Amino acid sequence: MTDTRKALVLFSGGQDSTTCLAWALDRYAEVETLAFDYGQRHRVELDCRTTVRERIAAQFPAWAGKLGADHLLDLSLLGQISDTALTSERAIELQANGLPNTFVPGRNLLFLTFAATLAYRRGASVLVGGMCETDFSGYPDCRDNTMKALQVALSLGLDAPMTLETPLMFIDKAATWRLAEQLGGEALVKLIVEDTHTCYLGERGALHAWGHGCGHCPACELRAKGYAGYAAARARA
Repeated sequence: MTDTRKALVLFSGGQDSTTCLAWALDRYAEVETLAFDYGQRHRVELDCRTTVRERIAAQFPAWAGKLGADHLLDLSLLGQISDTALTSERAIELQANGLPNTFVPGRNLLFLTFAATLAYRRGASVLVGGMCETDFSGYPDCRDNTMKALQVALSLGLDAPMTLETPLMFIDKAATWRLAEQLGGEALVKLIVEDTHTCYLGERGALHAWGHGCGHCPACELRAKGYAGYAAARARA
């Protein structure tokens, strides 16, 4: 049965957020999308979002009527105060604290706070994000405990229930590809391969079996490894 609540999906234009968008469209009566421009090197993902939304609406009629407004917020200040490999031209490497220098401190904390503010104004009570602590780079603001704490804080601070859904939290990238197939069949998998963007360096380049990207940054490696596992499982089935 369709959940009558309105959901707001943090939709960057990547594999994970596109899968989450499909997951939300499969469940909720109305779904809006939100992205942030924070000066990321891979800003091309923001251009991919429009194409992905258009293709979902065209190819999945059952979802088209649920897909509501899109929002893009300017958070360039975050890029200005960050010193990371996602917001400046520098090599990707591990830091002394064990985290990669692609970690943007406070990013998801800010994203979800602004998302909750927008959701409150738009009459939405569900936030959906692609955070995951299985196949990920170790970012502390992607962990389940962080999400649970934020759900409590946002609901208290708004004096209104705000549910934070993270459907990818405990699955790996191969399972994320499988989830996309379960939700939208081969058509959705093809859409994700061809039209979404994950590469940290912002490279589109050649189309690999798993999608566009440089092929060697952490995001590309995770995506490619997950696709290989997904494809191998399909071949065995």
